[in-house]
Amino acid sequence: MVNELSPERARQVLDMLTHGGAMDGINTSLALRLIPLAVELGDDELVDRLLSHASVVAEDDVEQGWARFEGMKIMKASPNSMLALAESAETMELGNPLAAAIHHHVALLHMSDGSLDEARAIAARSLRLREQLQDLNGMAYGLALMMTIAKKQNDFETAIALGTERLELVTKLGKHVAQMEAVAELAHCKATIGEFEASRELYNDSLEQAVELGSISGQLVARWGLADLAEIGEDYESAMLVLSDLMHVYMAEGLPAPKQVKKRIEALTQLKPTSQKGDDAPQ
Repeated sequence: MVNELSPERARQVLDMLTHGGAMDGINTSLALRLIPLAVELGDDELVDRLLSHASVVAEDDVEQGWARFEGMKIMKASPNSMLALAESAETMELGNPLAAAIHHHVALLHMSDGSLDEARAIAARSLRLREQLQDLNGMAYGLALMMTIAKKQNDFETAIALGTERLELVTKLGKHVAQMEAVAELAHCKATIGEFEASRELYNDSLEQAVELGSISGQLVARWGLADLAEIGEDYESAMLVLSDLMHVYMAEGLPAPKQVKKRIEALTQLKPTSQKGDDAPQ
């Protein structure tokens, strides 16, 4: 919701739903969905009101747990206190979705502070819960997180296995943007372990999807990766061409190209193209 509304429109929506006695008609679920909007607008007072309201109107322990979890996130509670709530949620009827969400969030916290073993174990617990629930969308998010953690641990074989499973899932769900992103991430992993030809095919696949979707960010990721592969093979001319094509995409949309793209093209113009070094080198 936050990304879909301008700040002015977001303020209008919040005022309409929360001013005067309007708050009385808001249930716990809607109140919790409005909190990120209030946070984005920097309205701390409204955040507190929504949190309090969500807790007061909660109809059962699970809704109360969701309200507590949202409050913990805002207050930056410790991971252990959040895990205690998750343990409690697993004892509630229909509490496993809450437990899975908490474990996922705590895994993110551990990953951000570099505690990768803890992050991996907790993310795996979240994924198992979502598998039990057959929460396919949640599983896709969980697999993406597990893949990211594996990459940070330099366990690229596991990352590729997880990424492949994620790609199959988002393809089944028809999530085209997620599919484009998953292909690009697999391409990066393949390049990291030296499988350059497989990486190139995947980046080209991701690029085709990005063009079809009109995703400039997707084209940036794919073209940047293709440029990397070209540079590895010392094919600087191809690297410059693929980045120049990216510049034209931004120009066609009337958008400024990222500074790092301009700098990279400038650096490549100082290098002379050379012949390829062998059959295994990227083209």
